Amino acid sequence: MSGLAGMLAGTLLSLALALYLATAWWHVRKPLPTGLGLTGPWREARDVQLRLDETWLDDAGQRHSRGQLLDERLALIAQARRLVVLDVFQFSDPADCPADCRPGIAAALCEALLARQRAVPDLRVVVITDPINSAYGGRATPHLDALRAAGIRVVETRLAATRDPNPSWNALWRLLFRWWGNAPHGWLPNPVGPGRVTLRSYLAALNLNTNHRKTLVVDHGNDWRALVGSANLDDTASAYREAGLVFSGPAALDLLASESGIAAFSGATALALPAAPPASDTAAESPSPALRVLGEGAIRHALLALIDDARPPERLDLEALYLAHRGVIRALLAAHRRGVAVRVLLDPSHEAFGLALHGVPNRPVAAELQRTGIPVRWCDTRGEQAHAKLLLRSGGTRPARLLLGSANFTRRSLDNLNLEANVELVADADHPAIRDALAAFSRHCHNAPRARFSVDYATYADASRRRYWLYRLMEATGWCTF
Repeated sequence: MSGLAGMLAGTLLSLALALYLATAWWHVRKPLPTGLGLTGPWREARDVQLRLDETWLDDAGQRHSRGQLLDERLALIAQARRLVVLDVFQFSDPADCPADCRPGIAAALCEALLARQRAVPDLRVVVITDPINSAYGGRATPHLDALRAAGIRVVETRLAATRDPNPSWNALWRLLFRWWGNAPHGWLPNPVGPGRVTLRSYLAALNLNTNHRKTLVVDHGNDWRALVGSANLDDTASAYREAGLVFSGPAALDLLASESGIAAFSGATALALPAAPPASDTAAESPSPALRVLGEGAIRHALLALIDDARPPERLDLEALYLAHRGVIRALLAAHRRGVAVRVLLDPSHEAFGLALHGVPNRPVAAELQRTGIPVRWCDTRGEQAHAKLLLRSGGTRPARLLLGSANFTRRSLDNLNLEANVELVADADHPAIRDALAAFSRHCHNAPRARFSVDYATYADASRRRYWLYRLMEATGWCTF
């Protein structure tokens, strides 16, 4: 009998292992839900403007900030008459706003949405959020409940429908813990913010997947207008350095269709939306400005194509919160070997979500780039993050290209794992958005009179091989917050 019991136990263990491996394999490779993987057609670039949130230090070491993205969001919402669709990763509870960041950006957005809904009762407002805002069901969200009570549709993204970035844990969670649900009456410290949460919040947080988008689409007179950028509605991030593009026309409807798909697979009823017109024959290399919206893995394809196509005397300027994707790093090194001037400006990777990063991933990556002759500088952050994610190709005789949005230059953001939204603009160097991007990168990289944005590579230089291989392991397995 003992032999039979052993054989049975072995068979059951083998079946359990096979189920675990099959679950891990499938949820990394399964088809993307409708709305994701967007490669928008090239569209006429209408009224495109760059918006920045900047923080710097003066000669006395005092921190100063100026922001444009919140004001842009408020202005767009304040004029809408038919539809507002907001998709944002972090939308913090205004009650959690620290005293040093009042008035809070989350409170301002909530009041703007409520005020516009009161002023225009027929206005349809949809807010798409990530479960991080409720600590994955482990914490109440009174600010979102207030929006719901006013008739605003709040949609929490159903992340289980998307692919898994941390498969060794994700498979275990799907098989054992997903069915537990959650409730907002915990006793453990919140791993992603203030307050108390349940153990189930910790188990869900370890999935490390997100709807990381930061978009807004509204009607704008007889047209449509959209904002795609890097800024959350998180009050603790009020001094972060951010970037976004605002634009009008059919490209806004391309983004709107993608957001509608996210709402649909997350359980919301379908939105009755205007259809985007057929794409014109506008080409990316046309002298006229052209623009397209990109999502998830399509961002990686556009990013690598932009780098691989660069040639002397063109220049590549990269500013990023995280640079870790091996394909992007190899492409930058190859561009440098071809004689393309490459400049890189990175966040020092001090921390994320209150967790110390100890320089991973950016410092070992910077050491790799610096050894090959690519100059790297660090954003001079003092508690805030350099949260923008952009790449600009300029110089030479061809039009410039600017790619920016929510996607970090990491495996999670670029390999169809997170939900991400970027926009790519092709325009001549004298286009206002390109001109402003060039000026901003120069200011951030080389500083300005009485305004220090960055410091030299030596300030945070770290050639540790241990940290390099730690970054490589974290990036490959998905056990990381970047």
